[in-house]
Amino acid sequence: MMEQLGDAATRLGSVSSGNALELRGVTRMFGALSAISDVTMTIRPGERRAVLGSNGAGKTTLFNCITGDVPPTSGTIRLFGEDVTRFPAHERIRRGLRRTYQISLLFSGLSVADNVYLACRGVSRWRFSLLRPRSGDPLLGRADELIEAVHLTRARDRLVSELSYGQQRQLEIALALAGAPRFILFDEPAAGLSPTERRDLVDILTNLPRHIGFIIIEHDMDVALRVAESVSMMHNGRVFKEGTPAEIENDAEVQALYLGGSHG
Repeated sequence: MMEQLGDAATRLGSVSSGNALELRGVTRMFGALSAISDVTMTIRPGERRAVLGSNGAGKTTLFNCITGDVPPTSGTIRLFGEDVTRFPAHERIRRGLRRTYQISLLFSGLSVADNVYLACRGVSRWRFSLLRPRSGDPLLGRADELIEAVHLTRARDRLVSELSYGQQRQLEIALALAGAPRFILFDEPAAGLSPTERRDLVDILTNLPRHIGFIIIEHDMDVALRVAESVSMMHNGRVFKEGTPAEIENDAEVQALYLGGSHG
């Protein structure tokens, strides 16, 4: 089933070349405060990258610059070879970029199925139609595929307000998968989850279609290092170390700064 989710995105990706995401000297100032400074990063199509660091390291500001929620003060952002530095957020979404947030953005009074259907419709050509979906609407089938992909089939018809916190985070991943994404930013998806829910999250992220790359910001080092194949460590708004999960985990400087503290 997961392989079926990415057919459209695979076709989109086949017409592009180069890297999925390129950041060159990205800096964001808030007055005299530098939230991120001279961040340079290259991520290949389909690559899964973890961006780690303590609170205040600049991770969320980095995400905000990538998505267009906050423009960088200087530097360049390229998405699949196209300069999107000054593009608004909705134009980046049209080009296949998606994001989850630390704070839930779900419709709590609607069902799981309704939330996913609306997400699919919102990035479709019929997004402005006022007609109710018919039984043969292909987006209904697409919504069911996404619900299955995030392990929520049994909760399909439940209201979001009735879901556990972990199930709500799973639903947010389904919304991010709507509309053939090519690259996803996951903002602390494991925050507040139980050990069982974290294992389920790792399974969901590990089994995403291989052509969908992502960056995950995560305080849970175990989750991040299990789902990522490369890691960028941030400190004081800068990237100070990059490597494989094993290299980062065994790096003495990383251990001194993070693994020995609240990130163990």
